Amino acid sequence: MTSRRQQRAFLTCSRSRKKSRVAQLGNMAASVRLLVRGLAHRSVTSAAAGGSCRSGGCLAPSSSRCISDAAEDRSTHFGFETVPEAEKAKRVYKVFENVAQKYDVMNDAMSLGVHRLWKDMLLHVMHPQPGARLLDVAGGTGDISFRFLNYVRYQQERQTRRAAGSVQTPSWQDISDKYPAEEDRPQESRAVVCDINKEMLKVGKQRADAMGITSGLSWVVGDAEELPFDDDQFDIYTVAFGIRNVTHVDQALQEALRVLKPGGRFMCLEFSKVTNPILASLYDAYSFQVIPVLGEVIAGDWKSYQYLVESIRKFPDQEEFKGMIEDAGFCCVQYFNFTGGVVALHSGFKL
Repeated sequence: MTSRRQQRAFLTCSRSRKKSRVAQLGNMAASVRLLVRGLAHRSVTSAAAGGSCRSGGCLAPSSSRCISDAAEDRSTHFGFETVPEAEKAKRVYKVFENVAQKYDVMNDAMSLGVHRLWKDMLLHVMHPQPGARLLDVAGGTGDISFRFLNYVRYQQERQTRRAAGSVQTPSWQDISDKYPAEEDRPQESRAVVCDINKEMLKVGKQRADAMGITSGLSWVVGDAEELPFDDDQFDIYTVAFGIRNVTHVDQALQEALRVLKPGGRFMCLEFSKVTNPILASLYDAYSFQVIPVLGEVIAGDWKSYQYLVESIRKFPDQEEFKGMIEDAGFCCVQYFNFTGGVVALHSGFKL
């Protein structure tokens, strides 16, 4: 009697399990059908919309990630800190926004005024002639451009004096004849200061007004990795103490090559690797123990100058950077060490 009841209970349980499994399979089949319909509808919608993203750069119509998302996943350095590439540009912008008003004062304090000699040597090696067009990228407060305009003005005056004094005891008519006619004079030299940071440009404009520089100079907000200029526009491209702050240095170099005229010259003044071991140890101690303190005392900003010190150590050394410039397409690349390699001047030409 008991065994019959058990058999009936077992059969009832088996039937219930079978019904449950059938129901589950039915539900799964329904879900699969809905999913297939949804994917088909999405494909049709994507095709009607044109397939792929144009500016967002989607890899495929059905892809759920775009190139911009992949860029956010890539990392780079911000000083000694590792950050997403998309974040570095924002943080660098904030650094220079914070220090803009005290930037030139801090340059004098940090380098004990030697930065002025480094920039003068840049112009001496450049030796620009009247009529040259300069693009000064990351030019900020205008130091290089001011020197450039003064240098070409001096060269032009010198050439004019030589032309006028080439005749012994000249008459007034001789002097007048030696001066070039208006149409024969070289095109006016121009300098364009291009910087991504509006605060730095603002300080540069204030300095230009104070110095009475009213012609031959313009100010442009622009990114070194995507310059807002046409191809083959400039005779000289300079970047002084700015390229190490760029996220993609190789891209900035390619942009420099693009905007230079054939025969144009690329010149980069940047902190580099000290070649003397004793000087290197002293330089490291000064950089990490003194410069951030100066930043706090003078500019009220320790962190920004801590970053600047760290960014120097993350930048390629002289030979590695020379190779990067050559890889970008420049020829006759060479470099000069200043102050034992504290700073290096790299130069290359576009053929």
